[in-house]
Amino acid sequence: MRIIRAADCRRMPWKNGGGVTVEIACFPEGAGLGDFGWRVSSAVVAGAGPFSLFPGVERTLCVLAGAGLVLDFADGAEVRLDGASAPYAFPADVQVAGAPLGGPVTDLNIMTRRGRFAHKVRRWEGTGAARLEAGEGAFALAFVAAGTADVRLEGAGDGIPLGAGDAALVSDAAAMLVPSGEACRLHVVEIVPA
Repeated sequence: MRIIRAADCRRMPWKNGGGVTVEIACFPEGAGLGDFGWRVSSAVVAGAGPFSLFPGVERTLCVLAGAGLVLDFADGAEVRLDGASAPYAFPADVQVAGAPLGGPVTDLNIMTRRGRFAHKVRRWEGTGAARLEAGEGAFALAFVAAGTADVRLEGAGDGIPLGAGDAALVSDAAAMLVPSGEACRLHVVEIVPA
C-alpha cells in the first residue's frame, strides 16, 4: 500500500495550457501525458474553456467542490454535474468544453488508456468502512475528498490517518478505509488490466 499525501502531489500545467492539475497517481510512475496507462488527478476549473484531448483514453469526472460544472459536447449534448452527481464517464478524445457554475469548481479526473486498462469510480459517504481490493495487475485507489479516514492493509495493525486531498493506493492487496465521521467523503477508483 502506498499513502499519497496532498502536499506531495505533482502540480503540472494542463495539456492545453488552460490551468493547473494536481497529479495524484499515475502508472507507470513518472509517466508523461502521452504515455500513461492510467492517471488520477484533480484540478480547479476557474473559467469556461475546452478540455484537453487525450487520444485513446477513457475518462471519468467527479465534482469535489463548487456549485457545479456544465459539460458541452461537440455533438450538442449538455451534461450538468455537481457534488451529488454520480461519477460521469466519457471518451477523453471527444471535444468538450466545461463551464463552472457560480464560481470555481474542483474536480477529480480518472483516465485509463484503451486496450491497456479500464476503470470504475464510486462515491463513498458516511461512516461505514470501504474496502479497497486489487488483484494481480490491478490497482485500487481511495481519495479523501472531505473529512478524514483511517486506512490499513487487511490483517495489519493500526490504521494510517488520511486527510482531505490524501489518497491510498493498493496493488495485489486489499485494505480497509474507516471514515472518521459522517463528514467524510471518499472516491474509490478500481483500475483493472483490459
